[in-house]
Amino acid sequence: MSMHVILAEKTVSMTDLRKNPAQYFINEPVAVLSNNKPAGYMVSAAVFEQLLKAAEQQGVQTFRSRFRPEETRLKEIAEQGASLLDSASDQDLVFVE
Repeated sequence: MSMHVILAEKTVSMTDLRKNPAQYFINEPVAVLSNNKPAGYMVSAAVFEQLLKAAEQQGVQTFRSRFRPEETRLKEIAEQGASLLDSASDQDLVFVE
């Protein structure tokens, strides 16, 4: 039987996470378990920002850029959006709340 390191005090199963994901965005990491093994971790926006700042302070200059699309990816996204808008029917463009 192999042991898995869980780097959080709180855990949630995938099943419970699907029921109400917003309740697990708290100010500390929550380990998300799949088949009783850590699949990932959830943190609030505030904690994520703190992690980015801490990484930058440690001199990891490229860390923040990993979470932002590069110029070429932004152009691809814009072109895809323009193409979708061009091919959309009038009915597709009607907003209904």
